[in-house]
Amino acid sequence: MGQTRLDKRICDSGRWTRSEARALIRAGRVQVDGAVVRAPEEKAPDGAEITVDGAPLDCRRTRYLMLYKPAGLLSATEDRDQQTVLDLLAPELRRLGLFPVGRLDKDTTGLLLLTNDGDWAHRVTAPRSRVPKRYRAVVDGTLDGTDEAALAAGLTLGDGTQCLPARLERTERPDTCYVTVFEGRYHQVKRMLAALGKPVLRLHRERIGALALDCALAPGQYRELTEAERAAPFQAENGSK
Repeated sequence: MGQTRLDKRICDSGRWTRSEARALIRAGRVQVDGAVVRAPEEKAPDGAEITVDGAPLDCRRTRYLMLYKPAGLLSATEDRDQQTVLDLLAPELRRLGLFPVGRLDKDTTGLLLLTNDGDWAHRVTAPRSRVPKRYRAVVDGTLDGTDEAALAAGLTLGDGTQCLPARLERTERPDTCYVTVFEGRYHQVKRMLAALGKPVLRLHRERIGALALDCALAPGQYRELTEAERAAPFQAENGSK
C-alpha cells in the first residue's frame, strides 16, 4: 500500500490549498485513522481514513463524474466568453483538474463524462477502442430504410471524410431516430444526417458503451461513477466485453 504526505492528501480533496492543509494539520484539526496528526510531512497510507474537524475527507487522486449536460454550455475546461460544463461543478471539484472526456456540441444535451484520469479518458475516446456512443436525434425530414442502409454501409461526407459503419434505428416518430457511432469525429452525427438531407434539430447522447445516463439526474446535475460504471464504457449494452 502506498503512502503520501498528509498535506498532499488533504490538498488532493480540492477543498484546501497545500498551505491551508498544513495550517489545519498543525492546528490539530486533522486525524488519520482516529489519531490526531500535527506534522504535515507525515505519511498517510492510501487507504487511511482522514478527517478534518471530525468529517471524513475524500482524498482520491482520480475522479470520475457523470454529468447531464444541458444545452448552452461548452464541453471545455475554460473559455473567456462563454460558460463551460466545469462551471456546473462545486468549487472543490473545479480544483481537481477535471476535464470532459470527448465533447458534446454546445446545443447537444445528455451524457458527458468528466475525469482527471488521462489514461482512462484516452481509452474512452481513442478510435481504436471503438467505444459505441448512442444518440437520440430529431431531424428536419422523414427517416426511412435507405437512411439505415446508408449509415450501416459507412458514409462518405462532403469533405471526403470516410465514416465507419454506424447504426440508425427508426422510431414510431418519422422524424426521430437513435444513432450509434463507433468513433468520435467532429460533429459526426449531425454531419452524417445532414449528408442524408435530414439536418438535426435536436441531439441527445444517451449512452457510452454500457453506461447509460442516470435517469435520476436533471440537466446540469452530476454524480460520481461507481467502480463498476467506470468499466461500463468498454462493455456492450448487455454487459459483455
